[in-house]
Amino acid sequence: MMVNDGIRAREVRLIGANGDQIGVKTRQEALEIAQNANLDLVLVAPNAKPPVCRIMDYGKYRYEQQKKEKEARKNQKTITTKEVRLSPNIEEHDFNTKLRNAKKFLEKGNKVKASIRFRGRAITHSELGRDVLMRMAKECEEFGTIESKPKMEGRSMFLILAPLAEQQ
Repeated sequence: MMVNDGIRAREVRLIGANGDQIGVKTRQEALEIAQNANLDLVLVAPNAKPPVCRIMDYGKYRYEQQKKEKEARKNQKTITTKEVRLSPNIEEHDFNTKLRNAKKFLEKGNKVKASIRFRGRAITHSELGRDVLMRMAKECEEFGTIESKPKMEGRSMFLILAPLAEQQ
């Protein structure tokens, strides 16, 4: 933001410290009014005709803005993506273990990326991998929903599951 001598406009529309409109003044007059009040002249709307300036304590204003930003960051919830790796010819017990992990991740509010890595000639039967991924999604239905359908990317196929609470 432009403050005091950083303002280059010849004329500015001036707003007082308590929010009342003083009117259109030259930059020098506006600076003198701000200095007499021991406050700063801050450019708040540079694109207006004429630009709008406000008389305020700029240090206090910046402090308040930083406090608001810090509070907003504190209230944000970060969602991480956990990965569960499967294979196209996975055995039942191994599948159940991976499924249990995926459900646990979804319950905690994380996204789950279920991926299958095709090795050798297994890539010719990519429908087997798609079936395993769709089975995983079907089993996790009560904990999460499919965010992206199974996609091939190089030699691997993946799908992303999002927790139910996030969708609402």
